[in-house]
Amino acid sequence: MTPALPLPGRLSRSCSPRRLLARLLPLALLTLPLTATAQVADDELPIAEIQTFAEVFERIKRAYVEEVDDASLLRNAMRGMLSELDPHSSYLDREAFQSLRESTQGEFGGIGIEVGMEDGQLTVITPIDDTPASRAGLQARDQILRIDDTPTEGLSLQEAVELMRGDPGSEIELTILRQGESSPRRIPLTRENIRTESVKSELLTTGFGYLRISQFQTRTGEQVSEHIRQLTRDGELDGLVLDLRNNPGGVLQAAVAVADAFLEEGLIVYTEGRLPDTEMRFSANATTAAPDVPLVVLINGGSASAAEIVAGALQDQKRGVVMGTESFGKGSVQQIMPLGNGEGLKLTTALYFTPGGRSIQAKGIEPDVRVVRGRVEVTENGRGVREADLEGHLGAQEAPREKTERSERLREDYQLSEALNLLKALNVVRQRDR
Repeated sequence: MTPALPLPGRLSRSCSPRRLLARLLPLALLTLPLTATAQVADDELPIAEIQTFAEVFERIKRAYVEEVDDASLLRNAMRGMLSELDPHSSYLDREAFQSLRESTQGEFGGIGIEVGMEDGQLTVITPIDDTPASRAGLQARDQILRIDDTPTEGLSLQEAVELMRGDPGSEIELTILRQGESSPRRIPLTRENIRTESVKSELLTTGFGYLRISQFQTRTGEQVSEHIRQLTRDGELDGLVLDLRNNPGGVLQAAVAVADAFLEEGLIVYTEGRLPDTEMRFSANATTAAPDVPLVVLINGGSASAAEIVAGALQDQKRGVVMGTESFGKGSVQQIMPLGNGEGLKLTTALYFTPGGRSIQAKGIEPDVRVVRGRVEVTENGRGVREADLEGHLGAQEAPREKTERSERLREDYQLSEALNLLKALNVVRQRDR
């Protein structure tokens, strides 16, 4: 039973709600633009709520079990204001602000994982390719229950990220609960200095390319164009797989540049918000890296935000076939707003829409062809008897066909194998139409 504590019936004259209100309101008004200040003057301020805030502030100062300084209380109040808006808005202290800048540039320290809050639970959006998290087998939708000995329940997103960051070489253990499993599992990891190249490519087989984008960084658009040039050095491609699976998103302009690499014209994405400067429209330019290559876009539950912009644009413009499973459904735009003290805000300011007017927020992109994750198993003795198996059969008179090398990825990745099969079918139809 919690003992009853005497609460102060009256506030001290040194910092009464009225005095605190008088101190806070002028400062708040000074930070607003002139137009916003005029609007505040025209509208009725919620004086009662501000007085309640001041009273809570004073009672914490006087009665909390440990002494708390004013700056910490005000910073926590700002964190609370933002965290209650939506899972993606947050107050960024100096360290968090610097970490966010580093991640968009492609270098940061940690385990290489993108996380978010889903129904109040810290959840993996996606592990980043070639990082401790991806090598340990973490998957999209894994719920993180503990970080080392710290339960994640009640932690803010920023606090959780700070716990997972650390010096390269240091150890960390995550306790996760995977969908479909009844008991948690513990996953030990070693932090690394994460340097991510957001784009990779290779030939799956002769004439068919593979382009993987793990996240959207400031230079991703340029890198995509360069990789397409490398893939086409020895001749035109008969098809290309654009892999956006487990891509958590990133820089909006990078997503526009990637979609533009495949579109010669038309709308890519538009945004709508409350302020005029949050309403933007992005369209394709005529200069295009791969305007005619048959395209299959792979997505899954870890494809979010900027990845969904690209998939939605190519789907609406009928530029490619989207294959896989439903995407994550993050259709909001966050603006990074630096503050004068070296800290910042990450604030949701708009929603984005595909060229066809679809909002992806909390809905996601539905693939044109649904293919679940799996592994290709080849059974050597599973075929029936053929002419070539009969003793003494006549040999073929045509010249022996040149052996074609196939990427090892195809054996491990059923979705990718199916994407290649679809591209080959599209190429057959394309050849017949010529």
